Amino acid sequence: MIKAEIEDKELKNHLDSLEPDKLRIFMLAEGRIRGALFHGTRFVNQLRAQHKLGILETYILGQAALCSALTIPMMKDLEHNVVKYECMGPAEGYSIEADSKGYVRGYLYNEHIPVNEPVEGWNLKKFLGSGNLTFSRVHQDDKYPQSSTVDAEGENIAKDFAFYFAQSEQINTAFNSSIQFDKKGRVIGAGSMYLQVLPKTGGTAKLGSQVDSHQEETEEEQHLLQKVENAFNACPSLGQIYSEKGVTSKDIIIGLFREFSPVITVERDIIFDCPCNEDTYFQYIKNLPKNQLDDFKKNGPDPLEIVCRNCGSVYHFPLSKLSLS
Repeated sequence: MIKAEIEDKELKNHLDSLEPDKLRIFMLAEGRIRGALFHGTRFVNQLRAQHKLGILETYILGQAALCSALTIPMMKDLEHNVVKYECMGPAEGYSIEADSKGYVRGYLYNEHIPVNEPVEGWNLKKFLGSGNLTFSRVHQDDKYPQSSTVDAEGENIAKDFAFYFAQSEQINTAFNSSIQFDKKGRVIGAGSMYLQVLPKTGGTAKLGSQVDSHQEETEEEQHLLQKVENAFNACPSLGQIYSEKGVTSKDIIIGLFREFSPVITVERDIIFDCPCNEDTYFQYIKNLPKNQLDDFKKNGPDPLEIVCRNCGSVYHFPLSKLSLS
């Protein structure tokens, strides 16, 4: 990827004052609940710079990318996920790829969404609308991806992700994502979080073997899960919180879930990045059919321009370099 520079000095100074972007995995209630919190302010700013997006486009693609980043700690070994939303709204949908190595890339199907009236609130129904949300997973040794699709409303991307996990994965999962803009339309804070109820089976062989996976929650367990859900729903805007200097992810996790003995188990980097490079595209062009190469030689353009759809990187190839002139 050709990394786009963030040139706004005021924004850069603000980003420098914030806690570094990190994803933190944590456990609650002695392992019954797993969660992850991702501070992604720089992440969303890089996404925006790569694709040169406006406010609305940044909000939609940023939300989708923040939620997709949360699927990385759910991956097993080397895995690659593609999340696609296809709809009839003017945004047309999005495609996001998340890799277990820690990078996320993706794009909107329409990066210039027409807005014919003032936008009130952040309900995305009029821009996305009802559509199909598809998760495709590729493990290291898989020949073909494993895909599953659900119908989604397109009003709130985090809720669409939660609905997918409830319907397709049969896992009770809650998602929350938020992006904060300042008065000039800069992204000054961004973050996402999920909580997932883990099955009672598993863990140690002694305990796991004693529990029926189909056993219903006891009244006490239901009360615990309801309290955790209430704490999750009480979370203020993550984007607004992360826009404030001095705030740390540890503060957020402990502040929300202190009652449930939170333990942060893993911290890792997640970045908006793309494995594309000049050599890959050069070889692709060189291997095009001869008649197409001859057409380039005769009609140009010179240089050839290739834009990576996933990250917006622009590569130029003079015909002389390709031995076509």
